[in-house]
Order: sequence, then structure tokens, then C-alpha cells
Amino acid sequence: MDNEHKTDEQIVKQVLLGGIESFKIIVERYQKKIFGIGMRFFKNRDDSYDFVQEVFIRAYESLRSYAGRAPFRFWLTKIAYNHGINRVGSKRTEPEVPEETPAGDTTPETGHVRGEIREVLVEAINGLPDRYRICVDLYFFMGLTYGEISEITGYPVNTIKSNVLRAKTMLRDELKGTIAEDYHEL
Repeated sequence: MDNEHKTDEQIVKQVLLGGIESFKIIVERYQKKIFGIGMRFFKNRDDSYDFVQEVFIRAYESLRSYAGRAPFRFWLTKIAYNHGINRVGSKRTEPEVPEETPAGDTTPETGHVRGEIREVLVEAINGLPDRYRICVDLYFFMGLTYGEISEITGYPVNTIKSNVLRAKTMLRDELKGTIAEDYHEL
């Protein structure tokens, strides 16, 4: 079986046995995902490219600590997430609220309204306690499952579900009376 068809875990074993050139397959498989995580933290391409390099260097240097209890992609995502949190420090990142443009609804007025809604949502999300904001960010904006979030954050799945539910309730309350009150994702 060639390296392209091997599992991540098989490639990790190969790298640990001295086949360090195989690590480039891991990089090729996950560089877009890690870049996406970097963009969520830094909002610019240059910092995100640096972030990708730093994450893969950390992953390579820590490869012996990968125990295989969870899929490799979760382990790598956790390294990326933790590195992003550490690099950003206490500086908050603004979640990117997805733009949804209904067919034929592209007037300047609707674009302006969407922009205002996005601003209000970002402000409300940034006002959440960190434990809730992290779960909301990973669940809604990164599209991770509760199990994946658990692997990354170390929170139990039920805690994550509870945090997401509480965050949604807090956001609904915070958005009452604003232009974003009827945002459909909440």
C-alpha cells in the first residue's frame, strides 16, 4: 500500500520508525484545515501561514506523545487549537458569522443589514464567558461535533452540550430588541 492510501496512524508509525519524509503526507492532508483554524484566530493570511508551520513543527516534535486513543486528526486539531489560544492570549477573536445570500436578494440595503446583523452577533458572542464562547465557536463556526470538541477541549460531551445550550439562551436574551433578534441559527 502506498503512503497516500495509508491511515494517519500508519503514517505516524512510519515517521516514528525513521521515515520522516512521510510526515509531508500528514502536512498535505491537514494543511488546509489548520490554515482554516489559523484564519479563525488571526483573520489574515500571513499570520495563518505562520501558524500552520508552527503547528506542524509542534506536532512533529510531539509525535511520540500521540497515544492513538483518538484519531490523529483530533490530536492535531487540539494542538492547533491550543497553539492558537496561546498565541492570541487574552485577545478575543471575532467569530466569522456565515454570510447567507438568498437567491436574488443582493441589494445594497440587504448587504448593509446583513453587515449590521453580523456586527451585533459578533459582539454578543464575544461577550459570552470563555467556556461558552469556545464551544459555540467550535460547534457553529468550525462545524465540529460534540465528540470532536470534547477531544480538543477536554470537556465532557454533556458539558459541551450544556455550554452550547446556555450560550444560545444567553445570545437570544442579548439579541432581544436588536436587528439580529431573529437570526435563524439561534
